[in-house]
This record gives sequence, C-alpha cells and structure tokens, in this order.
Amino acid sequence: MNLDILTTVDTPTISNALDLFRGDRSAEGFTKLPVVCSNEKLRPFVGIAKTAKIKASIKSLLTPEKLNVLRLNYYEYMSINTDKSFGNVCVIEDLDWPNPIGAFWGEVNVSLHKGLNLKGTLTNGLLRDLGDIDKDYMVLASAIGPSHAYVHVVEYNTDVNVFGLKIKPNDIIHADRHGAVIIPRDALKLLPKAIEFMKEKEGIIIKASKEKDFNFDKLKIAWKKANSMIFKH
Repeated sequence: MNLDILTTVDTPTISNALDLFRGDRSAEGFTKLPVVCSNEKLRPFVGIAKTAKIKASIKSLLTPEKLNVLRLNYYEYMSINTDKSFGNVCVIEDLDWPNPIGAFWGEVNVSLHKGLNLKGTLTNGLLRDLGDIDKDYMVLASAIGPSHAYVHVVEYNTDVNVFGLKIKPNDIIHADRHGAVIIPRDALKLLPKAIEFMKEKEGIIIKASKEKDFNFDKLKIAWKKANSMIFKH
C-alpha cells in the first residue's frame, strides 16, 4: 500500500477506519489521555515503534561510564531501521508517571532523533525548549517542564505503556495532536479502502448540514442514506 495515505489523514480517521477493520468499535488500541503537541501544524507521523523507558526523579545507580554507554546504545537502537517501508518512531515511557518531573525532550534530543531519521516521538514524559526545538519534528508529551532533573534511560527495546496504550517494540504507530493508535499489520491492506469509506459516509451528513435549507427532516434523510452504506472487506 501507499503509506503516504496514512499521513494525509488524522489519527481519529485512522481510529474510525480500524473500527471498520474490526467490524466493531473498541475501547482499546489507543491513548486514553490528552497530549501536548510540540507543533500541531505538522502532518501525523506513522512508523515502527522503537521503545524505551526513562526516569528523572532519582539518580541512576549506574556509574557515569556505564550510563554513557547505555545512552549511546539507546541511540544506536533508535537508529536501526528494520522496516524500510515505514521508518521508526520513538515511544518512551516515563517511569515517574503520573508525576514526571524531568524533561528528556528538548532542543538536543529532538535534534538528535530527527538526525537519526526518527519520524516523531510519543511519550508520557515532559517537553521543554519550546522556542528552540526543531519545528519539523513532532513530540507528543504529557506536559511542559523546565528541568531535565536526573533524567536517564533505564532500558530500551521493551514493552511500554504510554497514556494507557500498551505498545510493544515494532508495533505500527499512527499519531498526531489527538494522540496515538496501534495499526495491526493485517489491517494495512484494508485501511485505504476503509478511510475512503469513512470519508464518503461522513461527507453525506456534513454536506447536508451545510445546505441553506437544512433542517431535521433533511438530517433524517442524510442520516438514513449514510447509515445504509455497507463496508465490504
């Protein structure tokens, strides 16, 4: 499939399309809490999850030398692209959640991750350096904070939980200012068709609502027409 299609629509549209794939709505597979977006004007990002965990409230028990090696190994892991069709996205769980105090994401790490060809970042940690970070790289975080405190990488290539969304390494993530969803691999082939179906269905009601003589009777007609549509896999 043409992956560009996935970045031309927002994450709620992907979520709706996944309902069609499942044949029903779901209360799982997406973030459950609001996010702070570093640049809401950017297109959504989609890619393979490269995962890690951080902590900032206490110092690491590792020596500075071992901590430095761990950080460099983390960057190497983030840079390895195992699926050329997608590219990587960074997903980091802050273990201080729900009270994160140190920002891992600022001018330096945004620059480094963008330079390593990451497509974007999803984290329940903090974001800072709003005036200096690269405006072409989207970070979705829990809040804004001024300090990095004792922030350090604890582990990487591990299962994480970010805003109630359980993510495994190599999951496919679609994210924007609304939050994130996981795209099952077996849904990829169907998604373009499901996206177009949802646009057409919603378009019937939206178009009707914008007509000058729109009223409740016309709403009923449009509603019936839209809901008579059947999605065929």
